[in-house]
Amino acid sequence: MPNPCIESLSKEFNYYRSLGEKTLDQLSETELNWTPNEGSNSIATLVKHLSGNMLSRWTNIFNEDGEKSWRNRDREFINEANSKAAILKDWTTGWDCFFDSFNQLGQSDLETIIYIRNQGHTVLEALNRQLAHYAYHVGQLVFIGKLIKNTDWVSLSIPKGKSADYNASKFSNKKSKTHFTEDL
Repeated sequence: MPNPCIESLSKEFNYYRSLGEKTLDQLSETELNWTPNEGSNSIATLVKHLSGNMLSRWTNIFNEDGEKSWRNRDREFINEANSKAAILKDWTTGWDCFFDSFNQLGQSDLETIIYIRNQGHTVLEALNRQLAHYAYHVGQLVFIGKLIKNTDWVSLSIPKGKSADYNASKFSNKKSKTHFTEDL
């Protein structure tokens, strides 16, 4: 029997992955490596951090701490130019690691205690923690992408001035139980 909690989380994680991918697709290699100032992160750096986090958190989650000894988190935040291919590889590698672990989870796993920096979390708590973390950084990279593209940005949600049209379309349908991402 499908688990509604796992199904809902899967849709949310896939949604944020999709937002990131739609942003990355709109940007050139130069744009992916752009920073507004020395203290800020480029999209490439954010991707490197997300990938490092996902690899650390979701590799061997039931037998090792989520903060792996091989991870160099500080290195993830060094802005260095990367090819678009390398950036996309980091993105895919991180998400694939996450979903490889996530897709193996069952109902009984959600209450299992796992550790991140020696702090115990149920798997469900760790998933919620990571969902918030990934959404935070994907929001940053979307915002940077919008700044860079300016008027050439292709909206990832309801475009400005189109809310009434979107709502009219939604309210013309019968009420149904669907996830908001199913028609994006």
